[in-house]
This record gives sequence, C-alpha cells and structure tokens, in this order.
Amino acid sequence: MGDTAKISIGAKSVELPILKGTTGPDVVDVRKLYAEADVFTYDPGFTSTASCESKITYIDGDAGILLHRGYPIDQLAEKSSFLEVCYLLLHGELPTASQFAEFDHNITYHTMLHEQFDRFFAGFRRDAHPMAIMVGAVGALSAFYHDSTNIDDPQQRMISAHRMIAKMPTIAARAFKYSKGQPFVHPRNDESYAENFLRMCFSVPAEDWKPNPVLTRAMDRIFILHADHEQNASTSTVRLAGSSGANPFACIAAGIACLWGPSHGGANEEALNMLAEIGSVENIPE
Repeated sequence: MGDTAKISIGAKSVELPILKGTTGPDVVDVRKLYAEADVFTYDPGFTSTASCESKITYIDGDAGILLHRGYPIDQLAEKSSFLEVCYLLLHGELPTASQFAEFDHNITYHTMLHEQFDRFFAGFRRDAHPMAIMVGAVGALSAFYHDSTNIDDPQQRMISAHRMIAKMPTIAARAFKYSKGQPFVHPRNDESYAENFLRMCFSVPAEDWKPNPVLTRAMDRIFILHADHEQNASTSTVRLAGSSGANPFACIAAGIACLWGPSHGGANEEALNMLAEIGSVENIPE
C-alpha cells in the first residue's frame, strides 16, 4: 500500500488516492470512483467511511482516547474549564487570559432568554420528556435571532455558536423546572457556567441557594467530557441538516432529536433508569 489504492472492477481499474491524517487510520479517497467506474460504495452506518476532514476531535473508544484539538481529555478535565474547552474547540488553541476574559464575558451576557421565550414552555404538558421540550425550545431560537443566520458569514456563525453555548443551560434548566412545577430561575452574571446551571436547576425562591464547589467542579467536568465526540450520530445529523443552508438553531434541534435516541445520548438516561431500578447494592445480583 503506497500513496494510491488500485481497485479493479470488471475490466476497469481505478487508482484512488490514500489520505493520511495526523492520527488514526489512513483513508482511501473514493470520490472519483463513481465517475470512473460507475459504481458506488456501500457502507451502512459509516462503519468504514469518513465523511469529512476535521481538525477538531479525535476519538478511539476502544483505546480510551479522546483528543480535543490534540489535547488529551484527561488533561483538559484536570486543568481546564468547560468554557476554555469551548474556546479551544471553536478556535483551535486554548485562550490567553485576555482572550478567555472576553469569551467568558460574551457567553455570560448571552445566557438570558427573550421574555417571550418562556411562553413556549407553557405549551408543553408537565410530564413531557425533557428532550421533547429541548427539541421544541432550541428550534424556537430560530424565530428570535435573525441577525446571525447567514452561515456564509464567519462572524454570524460565531455569534450563533456563542448564543447556543450560552442559552443551552438556561433552556435545559427551564425544561427541568417546568417538569417539577417550580418557577423559572434566571441566570446570574456573577456565577460560573456550571454554577449558574446548577442554581437554575435546583434553587427555589423560598430559601437562599449556596453553591457546592465539589458539585460545581463535577458538573463542569461532565460538560468537558461531553463537549464533542467526533462524527457521531447527532453531529452527522446537524451537518446533514446544515448542508442545506438551514437555520443553525433548527439544525441543532435536529441534532438534539437524534441525541435523544437510546442508541446515542439516550443511553445515559437508560443507565440512570437502570441504577434507579436497582436501588441498592443488594439488588445487583437479581
């Protein structure tokens, strides 16, 4: 195997380039296969197919490897914050102190939702699945922010990314609060990203809420570990929807719908339900 791979199909022989990434297996570029040999490749589930070139994330679950822009996930979980990782994923390098201060300010001051937005939640049943609410609510963002929907404009793309990062915890916390029948809690600009999320989920007007540094750090690490998992099902869904030029917030809503599935992010929910069913150590054998 050199720089090209030769495929023989009947009387035809096609030479295909072999591309080498910085890590992981090499890939055979089959883009000209149909034009030159009049055949398609067949690979259900993309088990042997790379659909794009990416510099963002590399993952090898069997080997326990997860790299964000080349940084090992264990180092990021130990030494960084979720917002630093967001900056890293967006820009390719970890931020300087001044860059992070500006980024943190941008995210923090975009966490509030439009006042009319809260009316959407009242349209759902109280027992609605939180992911059903997330699909509807995140999709509804596309009706509010028309100034950042031109995906061909890098500045508008970045504004959309900032808004999505900032508003997602607020929407998720409201979905949780709505299911509990409790009043919504607005974000605060003097708290960290993870701290704000926990307070919006678990504080109540009847008493003061005191952040727990241990739980805050644990929540932030959970966010870091879930920041990006390469070309998974939900990422592919967002890319497919986005390839049509659709509203970026609507595309993210499509990705959330995919993430909901029990074969994807829904597996976390299944695991929690299983733990709740087990209840105690004594019930494990059963």
